[in-house]
Amino acid sequence: QVLLVESGGGLVQAGGSLRLSCAASGIAFSINTMGWYRQAPGKQRELVATITSGGSTNYLDSVKGRFTISRDNAKHTVYLQMNSLKPEDTAVYYCNAGVVTITLARLEVWGQGTLVTVSS
Repeated sequence: QVLLVESGGGLVQAGGSLRLSCAASGIAFSINTMGWYRQAPGKQRELVATITSGGSTNYLDSVKGRFTISRDNAKHTVYLQMNSLKPEDTAVYYCNAGVVTITLARLEVWGQGTLVTVSS
């Protein structure tokens, strides 16, 4: 099975930047669409960005033009470059991946989350 481990979160001032990484490890037949979700205190989890194995992307409207999702398929890693950060971006960010296992089962896998805090 595949495990996803996020890194790169931290404390940053408004207007600053952070780059989140999510590395997949383990055994799988393939990793398809990957994405980033976030959950702020007292709010439900929301989809931030997705990227297909071919590189097609989609973004939450509020992060368009500020965030960029990318992936390195050779390294089995997805990234989220976050620029011009705002206090409302503060949340725990979770990596997500659609995985085809070695038994050809299709599963959704989640990382443990990394905290991003943007101060005003």
